[in-house]
Amino acid sequence: MRLLLVEDHVPLADQLLADLKRHGYAVDWLADGRDAEYQGASEPYDLVVLDLGLPGKPGLDVLRAWRARGLATPVLILTARDSWAERIDGLKAGADDYLTKPFHPEELLLRIQALLRRAHGLANQPLLAVGALELDEARQECRRDGQSIALTAGEFRLLRYFMLHPGQLLSKSQLAEHLYDGETERDSNVIEVLVNRLRGKLGREIIETRRGQGYRFGTRP
Repeated sequence: MRLLLVEDHVPLADQLLADLKRHGYAVDWLADGRDAEYQGASEPYDLVVLDLGLPGKPGLDVLRAWRARGLATPVLILTARDSWAERIDGLKAGADDYLTKPFHPEELLLRIQALLRRAHGLANQPLLAVGALELDEARQECRRDGQSIALTAGEFRLLRYFMLHPGQLLSKSQLAEHLYDGETERDSNVIEVLVNRLRGKLGREIIETRRGQGYRFGTRP
């Protein structure tokens, strides 16, 4: 899943980048509101973590501009101000959730997880489940019928995206756009390799190939 982090406090941004990447997210970081408004509307992000006190353009104005353009990407607002009036303003502007600084990194991760599942019409449960498969995002581990299946970091990222989009036809370019940040070179051959590895561990029938179109993820009966 690809996230946009908009935070101008560099030490906090560095910490959040490390935490998010360690949990399998591809993250782009910006510190200016004007840059964020443009990039957030032009790149296919799955979720945005948005600070309010930004140089260039305030976070609330950035959010209002996105929503005015019809951008439906989930937005989690960060603020150093614990004001009920400001939280209301943020929700009215189109925020999906709100987190006041200082906060524990695990709380941010759980809120991001919940927003992503909600955005895909899934229940916010301890494990991401599709059929007999369960994915523990905290441990980056897959289980089927109670049996643990070890995953590499790349396999985990791809499987999580598949499990958030069960039954949907996903092109290689779409997968690459959502699995890698803007600084990473995207190679569709890497996607093919990861798909084949997942098939080897989960069964070939779990990922259907549509020639010239992409992949469809499902579970064994």
